Amino acid sequence: MNELSWRYAGWRVVIACFFAAVCAWGFGFYGHGVFLAELHKRHGWSSGLISSATTVYYLVGAVLLAFVNDAVNRLGPKRFMLLGVVALGLSAAVIPFITAPWQLYAAYVLMAFGWAATSLASIVTILGLWFQAKRGMAISLALNGASSGSIIVTPAMVALTGWLGFSWAVPLTVLGMAVILTPMVLAWVDWPPPANPPAASTTASAAPAPSAPAVAWTKARALRSLGFWSITVPFGLGISAQVGFLVHQIAILEPAIGAVQAGIAVALTGAFAIGARLTMSFFIDRLHQRLATAILLVNQAVALLALTWSSEPLALYVACCAFGLSVGNLITLPSLIVQREFPPAAFALVTNLSAAVNGITYAFAPGILGILRDATGSYTVPLHVCIAAELLAAVIVLLKPRRV
Repeated sequence: MNELSWRYAGWRVVIACFFAAVCAWGFGFYGHGVFLAELHKRHGWSSGLISSATTVYYLVGAVLLAFVNDAVNRLGPKRFMLLGVVALGLSAAVIPFITAPWQLYAAYVLMAFGWAATSLASIVTILGLWFQAKRGMAISLALNGASSGSIIVTPAMVALTGWLGFSWAVPLTVLGMAVILTPMVLAWVDWPPPANPPAASTTASAAPAPSAPAVAWTKARALRSLGFWSITVPFGLGISAQVGFLVHQIAILEPAIGAVQAGIAVALTGAFAIGARLTMSFFIDRLHQRLATAILLVNQAVALLALTWSSEPLALYVACCAFGLSVGNLITLPSLIVQREFPPAAFALVTNLSAAVNGITYAFAPGILGILRDATGSYTVPLHVCIAAELLAAVIVLLKPRRV
C-alpha cells in the first residue's frame, strides 16, 4: 500500500515509535531531573556526583548511536527496539533501590543501551525503512512523543512519589510503559514489505537537495565537511544548554514552588514543546530553517534569563512555557537542515553522525551544571552559562558555508 494513504502500515510504526519516544525521553531524558532530586534527598549525594553519572550515561549513549543502523540491520527493527525497551525499563526500575554511587553508574550504563534503541537515531532509522515521500511528517509526528514524555512520565513519577514513595513510583511507571509499548512493538515494528525496499527508503529524502557529484558519503567525509560542522556545532551548544537545564529543572524550581508544582512546570514545558512542533510542522519547509533555529535559541536564552530574575510561581511557569516552545523543534530541525543542504544519499549518515557528536557534547552538560551549582551554591551561574551557549549557537547557525 502507498505511504500516502493513512491505511499504510508504516503509520502504525509511527504510533509505536511515538510511544517509544514517550518512554525514552520520559525516563532517559526528563526522568533524570526526578532521579537527581530524589537521590539527593535520599542519600545526600551532591548534584555534581549524580550529574556525573548522567554524563557517563549520555557519553555511552552517544557512542552507541553510531552503531544503531548496523544493529537494526543485524537484529531487525522489532528485536532491536524490544531489547531497548527491556534495558530502559529495567535500568529505571532499579534506581530507587540503589545504595551506592557505583550502582547508579551501572544502572545508567544499562539505560544508555535502552536510550540508543528507543530514541532519535533508532526512530529515524526505523521510520526511514518505511517512508520516503512522507518521511519528514512521520519523523516529526513520532518525535512528538519526546515532549509527551515530560507530560506523561515525569508528572506520573512525581505524583506517585508523593503518594506511594519513590520506591513504588518508578517501578509502577515502568510497568505502565511495558504494558502499553511492548504489544505495539511486537505487533507493528518490523521490516517493511518488499514493495518498500529498505535500501531505497533509507537513502532517499522527501525534500529536494542541492545537486552534488555522485561521490559516496562516508563518516570521514562528513567530519571534513564545513556544512556538517555548521549544523553540528550550534545544535551541540544549544541542545547542551537545553539538556543541562531540563535535567536540573526540578532541582532549580523545587525550592521556590515545591516538588509537585515543579512537576507541573516540567509538564507545561513539554506541552508547549508539542504545540510548537505541531504548529511549525505545517510551514517549517517554507521557512529559512537556520534563521528559525537562531530565533528558537534566542527564545530559550531569554526564558532562562527570566528564571534568574524572579522566584514568583507565575513568572517561573511562563518562563518554562517559553523555553518549551523551542525544545521540540531544536530536536527536529537538525535532520530537516541536513535534508535540505545535503544530497539524499547522505541523509541517514550525516543525521546519525551529527546526533552522535552532539550526544558526546551534551553528555557533559548536566555534570558541568551540577559542578557549577555545588561550587557557587546556587543555579544562577549555571543558568548564565546556558544563556551564553544558546546565544553563541544562534550566531554560529547563521554562518552557512557555500558548499557542504
